[in-house]
Amino acid sequence: MGNLLIKNCKAIVTCDDAEQQLWGEDILIEDGFIKAIGKNLDAEGAKEIDASNMLVYPGLVNTHHHFYQVLTRNIPEIQKLELFDWLLWLYDRWKFLTPDMVYASSMVAMGELAKYGCTTMLDHHYVFPKGMEGLTDRQFQASDELGVRLHACRGSMSRGKSDGGLPPDILVQPAADILADSQRVIEKFHDPGKGSFRQVVLAPCSPFSVDSEILKESAKLGRSYGVKLHTHLTETKDEEAYTLDVLGMRPLEYMQSVDWIGDDVFFAHGIYFNDEELKLLAATKTGVAHCPVSNMKLSSGIARIAEMQELGVPVGLAVDGSASNDCSNLLAEVRTAYLLQRLKYKEKSPDAKDILRMATRGGADLLGRSDIGSLEVGKCADMFLVDVSKMEFSGCLDDPAAIPGVAGISRPVDMTIVGGEIVYKDGELTKIDEYKFARDVNEYSKQLR
Repeated sequence: MGNLLIKNCKAIVTCDDAEQQLWGEDILIEDGFIKAIGKNLDAEGAKEIDASNMLVYPGLVNTHHHFYQVLTRNIPEIQKLELFDWLLWLYDRWKFLTPDMVYASSMVAMGELAKYGCTTMLDHHYVFPKGMEGLTDRQFQASDELGVRLHACRGSMSRGKSDGGLPPDILVQPAADILADSQRVIEKFHDPGKGSFRQVVLAPCSPFSVDSEILKESAKLGRSYGVKLHTHLTETKDEEAYTLDVLGMRPLEYMQSVDWIGDDVFFAHGIYFNDEELKLLAATKTGVAHCPVSNMKLSSGIARIAEMQELGVPVGLAVDGSASNDCSNLLAEVRTAYLLQRLKYKEKSPDAKDILRMATRGGADLLGRSDIGSLEVGKCADMFLVDVSKMEFSGCLDDPAAIPGVAGISRPVDMTIVGGEIVYKDGELTKIDEYKFARDVNEYSKQLR
């Protein structure tokens, strides 16, 4: 691993505790970590990058996604469906997933994330067709080849249609199989160390697709290994009606009854928590992965992010699945999140810098990582660079930290660096042939349709 010296940065948006923005300074990267930040740095043998026209931001941290959904994007038949009907239509296609499809779609989803400045990625994969083995393994293969950090969720569905759940029975697995493979992937891949590129999360899909046994046992297993726990919760009113009717409890009350609450748990969406539930999340430091674009596309609602932040609920940002977004652009989520909260809360909304922090430090906190999320000495050298000499950034350089939220960065960034390695530069992913994977995904998509 070579060393990098990023010289004369137009501005460095650190996202550190003091929210510093450093003008005209350098960043020295050694062995994957930030060695120094300051003016007139020098390092013999280091590769130099002229950043005099560049803004430098911490790498974004995505906290919820479904990579395989790249294969089912932009489908006319489902563009106006809401969550439950949308899922039912797609389950009949997703049941034909293969390991090669998972590998190719993971590469495309992560490649697109990297183009828009994301360096740490989480995927929630819960579709395991019968006979298809090693799907999580193929995801880590893709992240290794691309050169990015991956938190892979070993998801699951154990309550099928015949047991009152939503998914078809062909996509559910016995609890013993789920737990055995969950333990396998933790032992094979999970690295809790500083600078880790591979971590595992246990993630039963949702209250309407798993039973209480798998939730309880997954929590026990995850905590015995010190891994995070993740699931969908309070995404729609339909889900709330389901848990009240079938389980006799509101969604969060049910999750609390099966030991799914605490600082090692984070939920995707979290739109319909009531006032008391928000206070409980804050008191227990249970987190929320906010997915604004998906919540809009599926007509799910607007999450109460301003109130969550005021109470101290941990919140990260996420793109959600590629079929409910329909892209993997976390920078677009930054601007959408900022604007949606402005629309809902007016002067009480988070400012643009708060949303950028949600996409960096907030995501790092949800994943339990103190080594990513900001540009500081000793942290991982994960960052993206944007050339602001171009027309679309003229007139908005007074506050670089606010640009992603207020003005928006509507095109791919100019460079993405992960662990000191350039993985994307000037329109090209540096470690893979993206056109091959685009062709593969287009072919697989035709097969599923």
